[in-house]
Amino acid sequence: MSDTRKDRCKPYACRIQDCLSKNNYQEDKCLDVLEDMRQCCLKWHKVSVCCSGIDLEKSYLPEEKKPSAKSKK
Repeated sequence: MSDTRKDRCKPYACRIQDCLSKNNYQEDKCLDVLEDMRQCCLKWHKVSVCCSGIDLEKSYLPEEKKPSAKSKK
């Protein structure tokens, strides 16, 4: 039995909506929040209805903010 009230990625989806609303729907102002959602969906996409529109292959962070880019220096 699926219970959407326990969707582990729903809080991230709500944070995205809040961020977009506060930033006049400019996605580039919410990249960290979008990436947090993607990270949740990487783990829970098979059971989370909130992950249907998230591209799991695409990081939302610019190259300089990615952990792997920092560790290669």
